[in-house]
Amino acid sequence: MTILFSDRNLPDPLGPTPPLSGDERARLDRLERENAKLRRINQVLMDRVERSMDVQGGAFSLFQTAIVLEQKVRERTLEVERALRELEDSHRDLARAKELADTMRTRLSEAIESVNEGFAIFDADDRLVLCNSKYLALWPEIRDKIMPGVRFKDIAELAASSRSVADAYPRPDLWLAQRLAQHRELKGPYIYRLSDGRWIQVNERRTRDGGVVGVYTDITDIKEHETRRRERELAEKSALLQATLDNIAQGVGVYDRDQRLVAWNERFAALLRLPDSVARRGASFAEFILHHAAMGDGAMGEAGLSLRALMAPSCLVEQPWLDDTVLEISRNPMPGGGFVLTFTDITERKRAEQALRDSEQRIRLVTDAVPALIAYVDAEQRFRFVNKAYENWFNRAREDIEGQPMWAALGDLYYEARRTYILRALAGEEVTFELDLPGENGAPRYAVATYIPHFGEKRGGGKREVLGYFGLIHDITERRMAAEALADAKDSLERRVVERTAELTRLNTQLQQEIAERIAAEEALRLAKAEAEQANLSKTRFLAAASHDLLQPLNAARLFVAALGDLEQPEPSRGLVDNLDVALASVEDLLSTLLDISKLDAGAVRPEVADFPIQSLLGALATEYAAVAKERGLDLRVVASHAVVRSDIRLLRRILQNFLSNALRYTPACPPSGDGAGKVLIGCRRTPAGLRIEVCDTGPGVPADKLGEIFQEFRRLDTPCANERVRGMGLGLAIVDRVARMLDHPITVRSQPGRGSVFAVTVPFGRYARPARALEAPVRTTTNRLAGTRVLVIDNEPAVLAGMRALLEGWGCTVATAASGDEALRALDSATPDVLFADYHLDNGVIGFTEIARVRERCGTQLPSVLITANRTAEVVEEAQSKGCHVLNKPVKPAQLRAVMTGLLG
Repeated sequence: MTILFSDRNLPDPLGPTPPLSGDERARLDRLERENAKLRRINQVLMDRVERSMDVQGGAFSLFQTAIVLEQKVRERTLEVERALRELEDSHRDLARAKELADTMRTRLSEAIESVNEGFAIFDADDRLVLCNSKYLALWPEIRDKIMPGVRFKDIAELAASSRSVADAYPRPDLWLAQRLAQHRELKGPYIYRLSDGRWIQVNERRTRDGGVVGVYTDITDIKEHETRRRERELAEKSALLQATLDNIAQGVGVYDRDQRLVAWNERFAALLRLPDSVARRGASFAEFILHHAAMGDGAMGEAGLSLRALMAPSCLVEQPWLDDTVLEISRNPMPGGGFVLTFTDITERKRAEQALRDSEQRIRLVTDAVPALIAYVDAEQRFRFVNKAYENWFNRAREDIEGQPMWAALGDLYYEARRTYILRALAGEEVTFELDLPGENGAPRYAVATYIPHFGEKRGGGKREVLGYFGLIHDITERRMAAEALADAKDSLERRVVERTAELTRLNTQLQQEIAERIAAEEALRLAKAEAEQANLSKTRFLAAASHDLLQPLNAARLFVAALGDLEQPEPSRGLVDNLDVALASVEDLLSTLLDISKLDAGAVRPEVADFPIQSLLGALATEYAAVAKERGLDLRVVASHAVVRSDIRLLRRILQNFLSNALRYTPACPPSGDGAGKVLIGCRRTPAGLRIEVCDTGPGVPADKLGEIFQEFRRLDTPCANERVRGMGLGLAIVDRVARMLDHPITVRSQPGRGSVFAVTVPFGRYARPARALEAPVRTTTNRLAGTRVLVIDNEPAVLAGMRALLEGWGCTVATAASGDEALRALDSATPDVLFADYHLDNGVIGFTEIARVRERCGTQLPSVLITANRTAEVVEEAQSKGCHVLNKPVKPAQLRAVMTGLLG
């Protein structure tokens, strides 16, 4: 009996199955392979049983075989049923997972679509997975080509080639490379502009599987708001710039890169006399040039500006202008094209510079007027200063004496006579001795010489170094002749005593009387010697006292000369007036310098220490000395600094002025090295000790063994000077030394002969920038604004009153003078003055402040008043400020007087 098992007609328990995943498909294939294998095994077993049946075909054997085969088939069928049940469970789980995935995908699509920004997801292969309509709306020209599976690179290329991105032109390839780099690196948000004017901000993030999520935000409103805000700020800045230009004293015109006028102030149009067609927005620089070309080229001595200078890329020139004024013209290029023209009226400054140059020649007048022989000798026994009397005694020019050793200038005979006293003076001892001088016609002359040591700083052991000595020689020929006559009388008396020894008893009474007379004569001689020594000591103090006492008559002399200079004079007289003004200016500077030294030595100057930015001082010095450097052909540079220092701004300015004056005076226009023009630089270095302010020059330099001598009074080296008329007297660095010691500011000097010098002062740093006292700039006027001004002058010196009247009336003022307050009050009966000038010291101990108060009380108003004084102490200035008065120091400078009057009258 044969039994066949077949599963062909069995119903499918699973029914129709959904699509299978990859893992499920592999598992199903494996189960089908196992089922097919089991079928083949069943067929083989059945064939074997049929072939192994014995010939007789025993029933038991066949039955036994059938039972075994049935058992095997049942086991295999059970295994197939279990596999099919497992497969059914897998199909069910797969269907649920697919349904969940479809639900989540639908929800994700809806969520992305609800986002206000453009949204796009790219997989690890940089292919588009999903995006919303906002993203497609960004690319209206290519949205039909954007679908899942498209690469990001293809989308970017389509955007660049379709001109959808405005930033992609004119170089789409460059924009595409940058966009792909941004997409790879993902360094943060970035912004680009579309062709329709919209601005898009892109934020991209990397997903866990290596894909990229991008959010595209429309920020057009924000960009437009920012643009409006920037335009508003630009308009405000333009208004602020115009207000700034309108409030500065210089005329300023700004031309853009197309040489069109874009900004200017009223001073620019008024100072240059420009018509509206030239001073208008958009006017070309060519119109400006043509306007002044019609006036004539100022470089050729005509009325117009220097066109050659204005056409240069940059310039800084000075030239005469209309109404006898002087303009400083500056042209400076701007970054990005364009340039700025600046026109400054420097008429008063040029006049002040001329007066300053003239005053340098006056310093010798005081010493030359002293009849005594005055000299200064340094530690190397070289003459450094001699006055006119010394020059006459040598009968040689002082240039042939100064700088010479004493033995060479005096000769061996006269030097040996002084050598012992010279060595004692250089050892620090003050010595007085008598010496013989060659007189006229061979007649001997006798003198008393006093050598006063000049001490420097203390050394480590406490001993002060002797830098040299001052020599004062007074003629005592008359006194010497009297002493010789007395000595002859003494000898005669002694001879008579010897001759009359025999008559001693008889003449004893007479001899005692003669002895008493002799004692009285000796006492008179001792008193005469003491008086001579006192007179000698008084003369040593003459310079300090004369500096103050001569200020009063010198003030009157300056006023007379200024008034005379304002009058029309023939050419020979004009030269005499100019020379007289030069001489008086020299006396004034010398007296002022000597007075400053005496005040510093006496401790009368008290520093006013405060914190201030150093740039406020450096800027003023740059402006003050720029014209001097330009005139001498030098390149002056001032390096700006934002440091804040603590010092007295007036005294520190005095130090830097002396450094700059010496650098400009001794630096040649063409240095020995031949490297361009001579250079002077002032700059700052920060050091642990403070801010070191350095003045560097390319001058001849100072030998190392002379660095200590240049800070001594009347000590000058044989350094060639560009202009011998402006050579100093050797007092500037002496003042620097005293002021620096008073302020405790170390002074250092570095120099290399033939290459230049560096003078430096170290100033401590300040803690904060407190506004420094402003340096008053001179008032510049182009017309006589003082004409018709009523002026009242109170002074007890008739010469000063006459000089003030002559000067002020020359300016067109109506002048009333008074020697006292009572006369001033009587003068008020005729008219009320516009300005009041009063001397500080009047007769009978009356102070100028008292008379100013009386006049103001009578006028019933706070009358503009100026106090004129030779007292330069801070107490007087503070009292004047508290009473609302200006202060002018004697001798009064006409330019300064005119500037103060113009400022008071508004």
